[in-house]
Amino acid sequence: MPGKVLLDTNVIVYAYDGSDLKKQKKAVEVLDRLAGLDAGALSTQVLAEFFRAVTRKIASPLNESQAREQVESFVRAWAVLEVNSLVVLESCRGVVEHKFSYWDSQIWATARLFQIPVILSEDFQSGKTIEGVKFLNPFLNEFDLASLIAVKGGRKLKPI
Repeated sequence: MPGKVLLDTNVIVYAYDGSDLKKQKKAVEVLDRLAGLDAGALSTQVLAEFFRAVTRKIASPLNESQAREQVESFVRAWAVLEVNSLVVLESCRGVVEHKFSYWDSQIWATARLFQIPVILSEDFQSGKTIEGVKFLNPFLNEFDLASLIAVKGGRKLKPI
């Protein structure tokens, strides 16, 4: 399994967006912890959306070269899951059966097909599980990453 947690675009974008310092701090903590434990994954969709968001949608955007460097860093440090034809088909099913928007459905389908049990995102109902994939909002006060991935590789995690 490539990771225990799939990150949605908003989580990694907040790490680069200084307009909400509380969310930025939390995003950086989550990214650092998951990267250090090799417990997280990103999809090609998330990396593409990240590039677009940090160059166009945040208060102090990165230039294209800076954003490209960040994407390269993610590719080197994280498990990256390819969006393939099966993910697209499953995404379509998610739209029809679960009434997701297409892009949200593609995040869910990626996690489901790559057997990743948790998606971190602020775009879904936190705590809800759909077909074995649980959605958690890492920006809520009750979010506890340490209990989410309590043991990884035989090591106990310290709370964030």
